[in-house]
This record gives sequence, structure tokens and C-alpha cells, in this order.
Amino acid sequence: MRALVAGGAGFIGSNFVRFWAERHPDDTIVVLDALTYAGNPENLAPLDSDGRVLLVRGDIGNQELVEHLLGSIGIDVVVNFAAESHNSLAVLDPARFFRTNVLGTQALCEAARRVGVERFHHISTCEVYGDLALDSEESFREDSPYRPRTPYNASKAGSDHVVRSYVETFGLRATITNCCNNYGPYQFPEKVVPLFTARALSDERLPVYASSENRREWVHVDDHCRAIELVLEKGTEGETYHVGTGREASVAEIAAAVLDATGKPESLVEVVPDRPGHDRRYLLDSSKIRRELGWAPSVPFEEGIAETVRWYRDHETWWRPLLGRSPVVEGSWPGASPARGPRDAGPAAR
Repeated sequence: MRALVAGGAGFIGSNFVRFWAERHPDDTIVVLDALTYAGNPENLAPLDSDGRVLLVRGDIGNQELVEHLLGSIGIDVVVNFAAESHNSLAVLDPARFFRTNVLGTQALCEAARRVGVERFHHISTCEVYGDLALDSEESFREDSPYRPRTPYNASKAGSDHVVRSYVETFGLRATITNCCNNYGPYQFPEKVVPLFTARALSDERLPVYASSENRREWVHVDDHCRAIELVLEKGTEGETYHVGTGREASVAEIAAAVLDATGKPESLVEVVPDRPGHDRRYLLDSSKIRRELGWAPSVPFEEGIAETVRWYRDHETWWRPLLGRSPVVEGSWPGASPARGPRDAGPAAR
């Protein structure tokens, strides 16, 4: 099989490329990535030597380029990870999120339609559904209404609608997965787990938002990759599948786990102002993918977090050059409206 992985030099995308290359050694993989500040060719360095992975620098919004790649290489499957994904940056520069996540996804779908790609899979997020109360017993199902509350959430919701419109109108053979928060190796150090780890290892403050009990559901990136593989191999075209573990943790808990794994004191925690429009809680009902495709998470949260922290400790040469590349300073929100109070309070998980 010949696969194009859009956004394959980012965190989840590069983990998927390594996962797929190991599990499907006869397949050819083309990575298309714009290599913005969070895209990193070093994420794919272990695969460079065998020539089975081709990295092409380019934007998914460049439909002419995408069509050329799909047609000239004879791509069978497109897996779309390409997205702007940092909620905090979306507060400061929302336009770039809609350009990449909505218009870019449309261009990618159109190119796949014109070339006649056999299969298209789109990676989405739990955040398109809005948020839940901290004491709610509800969880989001695949048929839950979309109620995005931030520019990032809205741009991902728009991209999902684009894919579904291409399924219904043009017969694109596509599937979607909405996943909870990922953690694991090769995650850019603006996201909470690598950010906290890098800061703890450097004896710097860990910025925890003022209301620290907001919660996220967490999955190890390897478990996410297994879910995508199952959807590609056994999933029903036109369907959406939720990838969730049921394991929730607040950012206060994440900070405590990182400090414990690094042997650093609690005094490193620093409370910072909440991000505008910050969601309280997400939780996915993942019974469909478990029931229909037999997926279940295999990495326990406590074990996975400790293993991830060890990876960053042992790969300082990977993450240290990336420090300072993020365009966001947490807790600084020029031009943003104030948070709405308890509903928006809590530390960032994305």
C-alpha cells in the first residue's frame, strides 16, 4: 500500500508513521508537512535510512501540489493529521487555524476526490463537542451535537463537516476518529506533559492555570495509532469512531505526576491566569470502537506518564533546541476578552 500522511512530521503523525512502518514494512509512506514551528523532520530521523518514507515539505492547502503527489505516486490511502492544534495560539491568531484546519482539509479532500484515492481518514478531537460540567455523568457520543467554544475547537469542527460533506456529496470513502488528549514521545514542548517535563528538568516553574481541577481524558499515542490502524482496516466507510480511555486527570494531577517522576519539589508549581474560553472537561464514549473493532487501550496512564517523562529526560538533545519556538507565552493574553468565571477556569490540556 502507498499512504500519504499529512502532518506526519508532527507529534501524533510521526508516531503513526513509525508505528505503520514497523507494522507494515512493505508499504510506502509519503509524509506531507508544512514544517511550521511544531513540525520537526527530526521526528522521522529513525526512518530516513531505509528510504521507505519520503518527506515532502508543503501545505495541505496547496491543492495542485497535493494532486500531483497523490497522482504521480499512486497513493492508495490518505491519513490527515495536519492541523494547527494549540488552543492558546488560537486565542492569539485564530485565522491561521481556520486556514489550515478548514480550508486545508477541503483542499486535501478535493485533491483526493479528483485523483480517486481509495481511502481517506481524518483525525479529529473531542473538543468539537464543547465541554462538560466537572460533576456531569455524561460523555460525548458520535451523534452528540457539535458545540465548539474556541477558535481551535471551531476550526476542527469545520474540518469534520468538510469531510462528511465530501462523503455525502462526492462519495469520498472516508472515516473520522475523534480522540481525547494524547501524550507520549516527540510531542512539541508547548503541550502540557512535555512543557511541564522540560521545565521540571530545568528547575523552572510549571505554569498551572488558576482553577486547576479542570479535567481531560488521556490516551497514550501508541494506543491512538492502534485505533487508527483498526479503523483503516476494519472501519465502516462514512462512520465516525471515538478513541477514549475513560481515564481523566486534571492539570494539577499532571504537574504532580511530572514532579514525582523527575524528583522535583512541588514548589515549582506556579499559578497563572486562565486562558479565555477555556473548557472545563471532555469525556468521550468510546464503546463503538471497542464493540465494533475490538480496540481497547493497553497503556495504563500512570505507567505511560512515567515512561513519557523518562523519554524526555533521556532525549534532552531532541527537545532543548525546540524551546523558545512556540509563539505563545502561557498566561499572557493581549487583546483577549476576560474569562467568564468558573466555567472557563482551569489549566490548559492542549
